[in-house]
Formats: sequence, structure tokens, C-alpha cells
Amino acid sequence: MKSLGQRLHLDMPLLVGLLLLATISLVVLYSAGGQDVQLLVRQLLRFGLAFGLMLALAQVPPHYFQQIAPWLFGAGLLLLIAVFLFGAHAKGAQRWLQIGGMRFQPSEIMKLAVPLMVAWYLGDRPLPPNLLRATVTLILIVVPAAFIAKQPDMGTALLVASAGLFVLLLSGLRWRVIGGAALLLGVAAPLLWRMMHDYQRQRVLTFLDPEQDPLGAGYHILQSTIAIGSGGVFGKGWLNGTQSYLDFIPERTTDFIFAVYGEEFGLIGALLLLALFLFVIVRGLIIAYDAQTNFNRLLAGGLILSFFMYILVNIGMVTGLVPVVGVPLPLISYGGTSLVTLMASFGILMSIHTHRKREPS
Repeated sequence: MKSLGQRLHLDMPLLVGLLLLATISLVVLYSAGGQDVQLLVRQLLRFGLAFGLMLALAQVPPHYFQQIAPWLFGAGLLLLIAVFLFGAHAKGAQRWLQIGGMRFQPSEIMKLAVPLMVAWYLGDRPLPPNLLRATVTLILIVVPAAFIAKQPDMGTALLVASAGLFVLLLSGLRWRVIGGAALLLGVAAPLLWRMMHDYQRQRVLTFLDPEQDPLGAGYHILQSTIAIGSGGVFGKGWLNGTQSYLDFIPERTTDFIFAVYGEEFGLIGALLLLALFLFVIVRGLIIAYDAQTNFNRLLAGGLILSFFMYILVNIGMVTGLVPVVGVPLPLISYGGTSLVTLMASFGILMSIHTHRKREPS
């Protein structure tokens, strides 16, 4: 007799990890949001929608994702072009499409469409890819990432590009090709620097020396590191974070929520959160390893490593190890769009794992 998890096509270890992260999110948001119950209710509703989508996608056999991959990628690319031509402006950026009373970011679609497309392109071809296939794959990655970076949205562009690159790396790309690409990137660095917007260059300079402008460009990094450092080993306790309550931490419910968490729960709490993230990542890698087709294996690996990139960039940003790029902490930060995209990817992971054909005993 099948268990409930098998009947619903859910991987229970992964589901438990995700539910624990969602619980931590609600606990931290209650504190970071000034004990605003309405904010908590809104996030709880978003979790309900996101987990519902995960459950729905888990029911879909993986070969259907393989069939729709080029269509989803093509539709997403057309929407990015539409944003470039007549997208809605807000806060100095052109990232949204306005259709009637609804506004949405097509770049979020590409977080799933790009790894799906790369896995589709490489999955039915000999691996590792030769130079021609690797070049085509890079074009499939670079084109949407360039449109997103032009909006400008460097954080999302980085996540989209890394999702596709992880799939390419997992395909067995030869080290000499990787080394050559790294060399070309180094040579192109001065050109990339000139192509960056002024505020983006300022973010890099602030990352290198945040104390040059402590009340301006360096304020975010300095205040977040002060908050994390003040938490010490055991933290100040839940609801006792002075940096957040005195409004020193910017964007404390979204991009810099880890600073609030670090101040209140300290080093021990941070290590426990990282351990939970690691559990989810390892479980995802096991699912990728157990996948039975190249497409499933490449897609699962790319999706879970994209989740890892979310964590790496956000925590690195908050602790001053990478420039500020505006990436939320996955499953912890307040928000809806990125949460739904992430849970969709976990639904695909569960589909890949639970729709495996069992070998006869």
C-alpha cells in the first residue's frame, strides 16, 4: 500500500525541510516586520499559494516539462523583448509588463525556463557537449540574461545565468573549456565594467570599501554586519533585536532579513539555519543523482544548485562578502513572486523523484 507521500508524489524529507524553512520565515518576519500580524497573514497566504503550486507540479510527469521547455523559453524571451520595448517603469527600472490591472515580471519565468531549455537541449544529445553545442548553450543562457541585466536587474540576471550554467557544468563540460571561458571573462572584465550603470559600479566600489561612505552607499553593508556581529554566539533573543527595532537595518523584511535573524539568534541560530539549507540542497542533489534520464538529472541538478546560488548571494551580500545585488533569502524573505518560482522548482524536483520507474525486484 502506497504512503500518503507516494500517492501525492511528494518527497517527504524535502517537504519537511521546506516546511521548517517556512516556519522560520514566519517567526523572523514577525520580528522583522515590527510584529505586524497583517504582514504575517499576507506571507502565510503566499506560502499557501506557493506550496499549492508545488503540489500541482509534483503530479506532472517529467516528460511533460521536457515537451514544454522550448515553448516556455520562447514565450519568456518574447515577454522580455516586450519589456525592453514598452515595459512599465518603477523605481528607475523597466522590469514589468502591465496587462490590464495586473503587473508582473517576465524575468521570473526565465528562472525556470532557462534551466529547462538547457536541459532539453543537452538531454537528448551526447554528453559531454562538444564545442559547438556548448557555444549554442551559452547563447541560450546569455541572451535572456542580457535582456534582464538591461532592465537593469543584475540580481535576477545573475540567478538566471547561473541556473543555465549549472546545467551546462553538470553535463560534463571539459575543464579546458571551463578554463578558457574563465580566461575570456577575465579579459572582458574591463568592457563589462564600462557597460555597467553608475550605481552598479558604485556598489562594487562600496563592497571593496564600505567605510568610504558610511552614511550613503556603504550604509546597508555596515548596518547589516553590525547587526550580525552584535548577535554574538547566542543572539539577543527573539523580538529583542535593537538594530532592527531602531530601524537601522534597511530592507529588513526582504533582502537583509538574515541580519535580523543573526542579531536575534546569533551564531548558533545562523549555523542551524545553514544546516537546514544544506539538508534541502543535499536532498535535491540526491534526487538529481537518482534521476533516470539525462534531462531529469541535468534539470534537477540545475534547479537545486540555483537554490544554493540564492543562498550564497544573499548571505554573502548581507555579510559584506559580495556586492549588494538585491537578491532575497530563499523561503525566508518576505515576498511572493520569487517564492512562487522557487516552490515551482521544488515541485519539479519532486515530480522527477516520485515518477521514477521502479526496477523489478
